[in-house]
Amino acid sequence: MIKQLALNILAMLIISVSFAQSHKITGKVIDETTNIPVVDASIKNLNNSTIVISDENGEFEMIANEGDVIEISHLSYKTLTTKIKELLIIKLQPAQIELSEILIEANPLEDISQSVVINDAEKRISQPRSVGHLFKDIKGFGIVKRGAYASEPVFRSFKYEQLNVQYDGGMKVLNACPNRMDPITTHVIPEEIEKIEIVKGPFTVRFGQNFGGIINLVSKNPTKNQLGFHGSVEGGYETNGENLVTGASLFYVDEKFDVHFNGSYRDFGDYEDGDGTEVPSSFRTTDYSVKVGINPKTNQRLQLSWRQSFARDIDHAGLPMDSPYDDSMLAGIDYKIKEISDKINSFAVKVFYSYVDHLMTNEERPSFKMTDAASPVESWTYGGKAELVLTPSEKTRIYTGIDVNLIDRKGDRTRIVKAMNGMMLPNPMTFVDKIWQDASLDDFGVFAEGNYKISNTTILTTGIRADFISTSLDDPATDFEAFYGGNIKDENEVNVSANASVKYQKNGLQVQFAIGRGVRTASMIERYINHFSIGVDPYEYVGNPNLKPEVNNQLELSFLKKFETIEVGASIFHSFLRDYISAKVNTNIPRKFMPTSQPTYTKQFINIDKATQTGAEFTFNVKATDKLTFTSDVSYTYAQNEDLDEPLAQIPPFMANLGVKFEEKNFWTALNSRLVAKQSRVSKTFMEEETPSFGTVDFRAGVTPYKGLSIGVAVLNIFDRTYYEHLNYSYTNSDTLSGRIYEPGRNFTTYIKYNF
Repeated sequence: MIKQLALNILAMLIISVSFAQSHKITGKVIDETTNIPVVDASIKNLNNSTIVISDENGEFEMIANEGDVIEISHLSYKTLTTKIKELLIIKLQPAQIELSEILIEANPLEDISQSVVINDAEKRISQPRSVGHLFKDIKGFGIVKRGAYASEPVFRSFKYEQLNVQYDGGMKVLNACPNRMDPITTHVIPEEIEKIEIVKGPFTVRFGQNFGGIINLVSKNPTKNQLGFHGSVEGGYETNGENLVTGASLFYVDEKFDVHFNGSYRDFGDYEDGDGTEVPSSFRTTDYSVKVGINPKTNQRLQLSWRQSFARDIDHAGLPMDSPYDDSMLAGIDYKIKEISDKINSFAVKVFYSYVDHLMTNEERPSFKMTDAASPVESWTYGGKAELVLTPSEKTRIYTGIDVNLIDRKGDRTRIVKAMNGMMLPNPMTFVDKIWQDASLDDFGVFAEGNYKISNTTILTTGIRADFISTSLDDPATDFEAFYGGNIKDENEVNVSANASVKYQKNGLQVQFAIGRGVRTASMIERYINHFSIGVDPYEYVGNPNLKPEVNNQLELSFLKKFETIEVGASIFHSFLRDYISAKVNTNIPRKFMPTSQPTYTKQFINIDKATQTGAEFTFNVKATDKLTFTSDVSYTYAQNEDLDEPLAQIPPFMANLGVKFEEKNFWTALNSRLVAKQSRVSKTFMEEETPSFGTVDFRAGVTPYKGLSIGVAVLNIFDRTYYEHLNYSYTNSDTLSGRIYEPGRNFTTYIKYNF
């Protein structure tokens, strides 16, 4: 009896000790590349076979012993096995092969130097008019716009074709309009963009010509999170302009295939600035896209994509013409196979085709009484890329491949002259002006880039690229030919770019030093535009087929340090620019159309032998508590024309962004301030004007009352400031220098989205 009692007591002690060692473990499962919570992941304790499932926030709880081994699995992710710790943050790698991204943050051998990912859902609550508006609060960026519809990013001193802006890892929709009424940022809806990837200089050769940086607009890919049929509907409204946005997304995901449909309708009216002055800015757009993905095997992915955009009745406050319509389409095919062998990591092929059909007219403009002008223009872009990734050793990864971009543009302007010298003509006269002169520009690129792991903390990257350029005119204008010697010859170039960088990472510290040489051939506008306004000022512009390619030799040093509650980072950069392309007034070229109007001379594109760019960016963020975060960043670019000893034109001024955000589980609120300094460094040769400083404050808040439903509200420009950006130019009511497009005054907005 005593023996049995002793055994029972011993058993109870053992059970008690075992139970005492077991305790509640909490954890969270997230996507390794996006940090998005993974819903319905299965977490199995291999020591006792206990299984729990992650909730809608990716969180889970389980009773386990420290040191137990757990297995985390999900149909859309690779299975992971790890040991239990006090607090678990589990990062899963997507099982589906990603085709839209160019930056991989998880693997140091796949990282690109001086690159960053921007993922800020808060901006969607403020109804961005186009993707271009998403760059408004990103350090180092400005926005150049022709109206509410047509806006595009400027990074440091680089703009237009100096930036390689692409969609989903390499596809492009290039503008047909020489006034840039229709940049790539107008052909993709903002709500479709999941994140923006940025390479801040010529520090990779893998994604086409890279002079001043790469911007990759990554569309949402909900198929990697859950199987079955799902979707969302959303809508929003703004008071300033009575703007309406609606959208829907539907997708079906199976283990072998998936289908994703996305659609949107936007109706924006004329807004008022802070003084109550109405700014013509109305437009309507209808967009849709379809993606079909096929997974023949776990290491293969084939994806077909198709999208169309239809814009109507677009008013451009900054231009002498408006757009009755702007239609585009984009078709693409992607294929990728991974883990081919020990020495071949992957092989990927991308092919795309895009077309833009655009009309400019001066109907309902004051000039229409004198002249009826209409310019139907078109652009075609064909492109593709093939890349082979080699892994000769565990420490080395080599990217090699080819890419192609073929651009064609056509379009004339028809002018019906109704009056001359103030007198109505009994028989209006018709003239046809050649805009694009049936121009083409082809770029065939060959590249190789390698990453070498010097140590567990240090990565070395080097790359080299050659671009074979050919350009031609099939229908040159007589006066354009005469000005350049009577014969415009086809041009051929071979441009060589290269990069090298070192990245060091340890204990939350990241330091990078990069050197890059980026070479860009002159664009079609810079080469071939013929006495046409390009939306910067009232001047007619003339292209120059003899332009040399411009060269950017750039150095950049950056660091980022993450402490427990503080994050601090900075970048310092300098560029030696050679044969920089700009424009200046040429008094030997008189105005061609309406020759008595001001200005009476024409601007011609030229090369500047030497120019420089220097600047810095700084970030300081504080996580005061688990719920309260403070953010701040500043950026400044100093750019100088060394030939003329004056500033380069069109440079964003000093800018600072300050923010505070409070976030609960189902509620968040944010206050953001944007401070922009006076831009007094302006180019007199370019006839640029100074702009005053300004500051704005925005308030945003969001709530998730129950699963699947989210509601957001915002008050933008709370203090109803009247202001304009330095890079906003207006033709209407402007003098020979430039006019201004004022930004919206106070604006109340709301947005509702339901996921199912």
